[in-house]
Amino acid sequence: MHTWIKNLTGLLNLFLQSHCPLCQRATSQEFCHNCTRQLQKCQRKNPMSLWKEPIPVFGWGEYGGPVKRAIAVMKYENQPQIARPLGQWLGEAWLLNSPKRDSQPVVVPIPLHPSKQKQRKYNQAALIAQSFCEITGLKLKLNGLARVRETEAQFGLSVSKREKNLAQAFAVGQEFRDRPPNVPVLLVDDIYTTGATARSAVQTLRHYGIVVLGLVAVATAVKDG
Repeated sequence: MHTWIKNLTGLLNLFLQSHCPLCQRATSQEFCHNCTRQLQKCQRKNPMSLWKEPIPVFGWGEYGGPVKRAIAVMKYENQPQIARPLGQWLGEAWLLNSPKRDSQPVVVPIPLHPSKQKQRKYNQAALIAQSFCEITGLKLKLNGLARVRETEAQFGLSVSKREKNLAQAFAVGQEFRDRPPNVPVLLVDDIYTTGATARSAVQTLRHYGIVVLGLVAVATAVKDG
């Protein structure tokens, strides 16, 4: 009887385990141990290297290899749970390396256009921001920004076309229209590449008189300066 129970428990554990979205190995976590190790090798030595005006950027990892693949799987293969560890790692890095400020910023994710979010069913930046806030204890304002113009995918566009594509893409969201924050805003996104998205979002908030501390991203395509 004891052996039968042991076998049954083993079978149940097997069924309860999901599969790693990157390599399909059985795992009880979002990623298997091997993929977690590979992802963490992509962590930047100095996440503050891009923290400078006009838009300070804090990046957890370098955009390439396993991190690039994890972000693509999260966004395009219906794997929203990937956002949880990515947001946690970003939050842990922020606690260790963030600039010391008197005021605690409020966190605002870069929004998707409603039609894009309906199609994808979730906004990965919002999920990353939620996990980031759980670790850092910062307040989350999911609707601080709104995407009011549907833009084409930035991938493959030149820098000037990216800027034009994102012109007036954002508006101040309902939460801030009624009551602008009295502390700075910290934006969250999955990737920072040319900075066109960040510039458009920051411009929108600053035009409304809202102070923007900077942007945190899981991965940045810009090399350490």
